[in-house]
Amino acid sequence: MVNRVILIGNLGRDPEVRRLENGAVVAKFSVATNENYKDKSGEWQSQTEWHDIVVWRSLAERAEQQLKKGAQIYLEGKLTHRSWQDQEGNNRRTTEVVANYFRMIGRREGGGDQGGGYFPSANDEQQTNTNFSSPSTSPAAPATTAPQQDTGAPADDDLPF
Repeated sequence: MVNRVILIGNLGRDPEVRRLENGAVVAKFSVATNENYKDKSGEWQSQTEWHDIVVWRSLAERAEQQLKKGAQIYLEGKLTHRSWQDQEGNNRRTTEVVANYFRMIGRREGGGDQGGGYFPSANDEQQTNTNFSSPSTSPAAPATTAPQQDTGAPADDDLPF
């Protein structure tokens, strides 16, 4: 069985960081992903999905230091569901991605490059200080420099892998 989520999107807000009584650190933030498609009439449509993200411990501390609203990130984690009661006693349920890895991609403010590429590298794994295993794929070159192979697939495929 597999429960794995991979997202590439933009932060909708700065991380909200809390330090618990037991010393654990947790950060929460939202990530927007966009899907563009042509409708039946041939007009381009854009659909945005918002994802609630939670990171723990050293990854939460790293999120607090590095992540800002609007930043583009690549993240991996698992899908989770929580139930709770609100102040009026109503039962509530939420779905979140508990991330065990993230990497900033795109450009920093001021135009500097952040290392480029959409995929994790060995250096990123060392920076996270988590006990999670490294991604199952080997580090890859940035998507913009990957060699093109003729696979017979349509040329308009906009996936970064």
